[in-house]
Amino acid sequence: MAKSSLRLAENVEGNFFVDRTCIDCSTCNWLAPESFSGAASFSFVQRQPSSPAAIRQAQKALISCPVGAIGTEQKTSIDNELRFPDLISENVFHCGYHSESSFGATSYFIQREAGNVMVDSPRFAGALVKQIEQMGGLDIMFLTHRDDIADHQKFADHFGCERFIHVEDAVSSARSVEHKIAGGEPFEIDDELLVLPVPGHTRGSACLLYRESFLFTGDHLAWNIDAQNLRAFRTACWYDWSIQTISMTTLQNYTFEWVLPGHGRRINLPTAEMRKSLEKCIKWMGKTGSGTAIEQVS
Repeated sequence: MAKSSLRLAENVEGNFFVDRTCIDCSTCNWLAPESFSGAASFSFVQRQPSSPAAIRQAQKALISCPVGAIGTEQKTSIDNELRFPDLISENVFHCGYHSESSFGATSYFIQREAGNVMVDSPRFAGALVKQIEQMGGLDIMFLTHRDDIADHQKFADHFGCERFIHVEDAVSSARSVEHKIAGGEPFEIDDELLVLPVPGHTRGSACLLYRESFLFTGDHLAWNIDAQNLRAFRTACWYDWSIQTISMTTLQNYTFEWVLPGHGRRINLPTAEMRKSLEKCIKWMGKTGSGTAIEQVS
């Protein structure tokens, strides 16, 4: 829980604040950009939320913060209608409750008749678990790569869900995953869920394409607000940037309107615009050469 005594000086005066325990995961920056902004190594409140909508978004950021670095000076009741999973579009939801062990990565929930799906793992928070139970439970968990697995074992133990990860990233605490996908070819979980191996960020990174519309990208691809275009994480390529560039070109074989990343900002574009943005991203990646660390995705 955030402490007023650790309040960062950069916060504007007012109720909401960020304290010094912030790990600079940027979750609050994209969840509530009207209220929060980022500095060199932390986030802070740049503008106190005043409208009901802005307050609601700030509360979402408070709940989602992986280290509890966001707080309020006055005791504030959370909106009774604010629940995670939180609807993004159609039957796709944001899980909230980001985990420190995955550096604040975003996880998602798909509610469907064929069986509910979770993409990557949030914290095993009681309020979230209860809500998922009310939404029909959890049947499948897809883990995009080894960095964002958080409390996957607790969710599997509780719900009895079947987990999927690429075999190259089925290491350490992911060894218990039931289904280990091998090779570089697309893999169908079912008629709606297609796994697309995209090595580069890690050796076993993979995306999940849902209904040829929603692409869950892990740390492979996100929206860069400064470039106003899709970008890969140049400063967080743990395996091979050249291979990640090649992997990015394979996404040109598919259509999608949403990019839903583990880190960074999500984006919804018409298919044709998404394709153009992806092409621009690939050209940018090709110009940056091999190695690591030039740019961080906002």
